[in-house]
Amino acid sequence: MSMYIGEALVGEGNEIAHIDLLIGSKDGPVGNAFANALSTQSEGHTNLLAVITPNVAVKPSTVMITKVTIKGMRQAVQMFGPAQAAVAKAVADSVAAGVIPQDQCEKLVIVCGVFIHPAAADDKKIYEYNYAATKDAISNAMTGKPSAAEMLANKDAVHPFRGF
Repeated sequence: MSMYIGEALVGEGNEIAHIDLLIGSKDGPVGNAFANALSTQSEGHTNLLAVITPNVAVKPSTVMITKVTIKGMRQAVQMFGPAQAAVAKAVADSVAAGVIPQDQCEKLVIVCGVFIHPAAADDKKIYEYNYAATKDAISNAMTGKPSAAEMLANKDAVHPFRGF
């Protein structure tokens, strides 16, 4: 497996979750992106490993990258708290369900882009929406969703955030 790509949007309001992720081999382009995400951090973009609890990182190893500049401790705590817990649980549950084959967990890595709105306030919704979006994005990546035919069938759909 070189690279699988998944995306999902779940929820509403300021707690909405939008996940973009890559799953692939440690020795391929996703492995390179994983290493770069951990080794090249910048102010407001503190990337982190997804852990179930301290000292128990998920497998496949998963790095969470911020899709929005973190501006303050509230938003940082939301990324390191409910969003991280949600992503970690979704990865673990995807392995448990066989969506990600357990025998591949040491060969694969995940790069997971996470959106935390600066005005998000409800940690429970942040958790619930990011859990669902991460599970959906993993499933989409592992099953090749949407197919080209599905994409073409929806090409005239109206994006909810297009602005008009």
